[in-house]
Amino acid sequence: MTTIVQDTDKQVRASFKDLFTPKFVTVLREGYDGKALRADLVAGLTVAIVALPLSMAIAIASGASPAQGLYTAVIGGFIVSLLGGSRFQIGGPAGAFIVLVASIVHQHGMDGLFLATMMAGLMLMTVGFFRLGTYIKFIPFPVTVGFTVGIAALILTSQIKDLFGLSLIGPEPLEFMEKIPVLWAVRESANFPAIFVSVATIGMIAGLQRFKPSWPGMLIAVVGGACAAAFLSLPIETIGSKFGGIPSTLPVPSFPSLTASKIIEILPSAFTLALLGAIESLLSAVVADGMTGRRHRSNCELVAQGVANFVAPIFGGICVTGTIARTATNVRAGARSPIAGIMHALFILVFIVVAAPLASFIPLASLAGVLVMVAWNMIEKEAFLSLLKASRGDAVVLLTTLGLTIFRDLTEAIVIGFALGSVMFIHRMSSATRIAAHVPLVIEDRADSDDRDQEPFDAVTAHEPDIAVYRISGAFFFGAAASLGAAFDNIVEKKRALIIDFAQVPLVDSTGAKTLESLGRKAARNNVAFYICAASQEVEHDLIANGIEPPLICYEKDINAAVVAAHQKIDTSSAAL
Repeated sequence: MTTIVQDTDKQVRASFKDLFTPKFVTVLREGYDGKALRADLVAGLTVAIVALPLSMAIAIASGASPAQGLYTAVIGGFIVSLLGGSRFQIGGPAGAFIVLVASIVHQHGMDGLFLATMMAGLMLMTVGFFRLGTYIKFIPFPVTVGFTVGIAALILTSQIKDLFGLSLIGPEPLEFMEKIPVLWAVRESANFPAIFVSVATIGMIAGLQRFKPSWPGMLIAVVGGACAAAFLSLPIETIGSKFGGIPSTLPVPSFPSLTASKIIEILPSAFTLALLGAIESLLSAVVADGMTGRRHRSNCELVAQGVANFVAPIFGGICVTGTIARTATNVRAGARSPIAGIMHALFILVFIVVAAPLASFIPLASLAGVLVMVAWNMIEKEAFLSLLKASRGDAVVLLTTLGLTIFRDLTEAIVIGFALGSVMFIHRMSSATRIAAHVPLVIEDRADSDDRDQEPFDAVTAHEPDIAVYRISGAFFFGAAASLGAAFDNIVEKKRALIIDFAQVPLVDSTGAKTLESLGRKAARNNVAFYICAASQEVEHDLIANGIEPPLICYEKDINAAVVAAHQKIDTSSAAL
């Protein structure tokens, strides 16, 4: 049996150059052939088909033009894939930014948004260059779930006007508590053709997701809505009637007006854009890692996001970030490298040049239906319910973050949620009197995928060539989860069974449980048996409350019982072969 310990004397510190080497360069160094190119072309086209309606819908909901959403996908998507630290990240406009961007446009105008986005880009580059991306990982899971659900709720309310075709006398209020009474007051102006188109769009997307998940449901639904509006002459608003269509070329580069007073005025908004962009992009990269078994370079990714956000506004684009749904689509479509993301951007550019006039027929009700489905899919329903049940502390953090996101401000929600989560954790730590000793769990960010055989922990398993046995000492919480996840990353590719001794783990929070869940799913994909042994009654209860239960991960009373169970599992698997 071996114990996981951080060996500071043997840590290999990656050079500055390697740490910020884009994955695009890494792929070319490894060798890139025609088979990989064909796979990336197919994946890029698939993602472009998904991104076309989404980019326009997000831009319109953000107070920008549909063309600006496409410019963002082209410029931002190209730069993120070219310079980023993830092989599979897809950059572009994101639904999570809708409410924030709309607020900035309302307060400071489009020039203010361009300036805030460029300033956010500089902040992201600074955070990346100073290797501070590691600390983004410390945001507790209940906080990310809380503000994601809150943003989804705000997106849904922002689409009520176009969903029902309502006619407003003045501008639509941005604040949730002001918006609802205004929309209710004009309920009798509802346009039934618009309702029909929006409901049909939602129904078609939901139906195709369920019965034909490989089909581009959003694009099909939007094309269907455009055809209905054009051939039936429906009296509803379209991109053409509201925006005059989409230009067939990229705009001439230009810089926003720059003054000291404007910079100071826009600084809080720029900070919020940078904070949300960092969280969203790294979360998307982590999702891609979980789906592929790869490891992204977080600080390199933040630098790329910063460059994209600095350059996109020069070409009329809005803020850029990594997009979880499009990144997941890219992985499922068989992408091999960042070239898939580059091709996705180029395919959208081809659409702008060749087929932009056709976008004039797209109804706003269809795009509102697309965003309703985006908002619905953003809500992590199982995670939300499990957090409410898991512990009172996590539930308080979750609901506080959710309420502040909807009724106050996103920055306040994240900061207060993080602070509240820290207080809750300190309280739980003070109650964990059984802690005998801690090991230094948090490690520095480093270049990862190029150094896969260099592990940050001393982990040599003796006597059991097929079974890896480890002991964790100390609390398994959000500050340690990322480092432990990195330590265990390659184990499931080398062994047939993994046993983790929890005898010295006094508590585990939802983020730690989420890390174990991801590790368990990777182990299942690799046919590796996974056991947790010697966990206290309280820790086991917390893990099960968060969904960590058989057959994903099995529990044993001690290491000996776990080793016996692992041998039986291995023997059974060998006999089946």
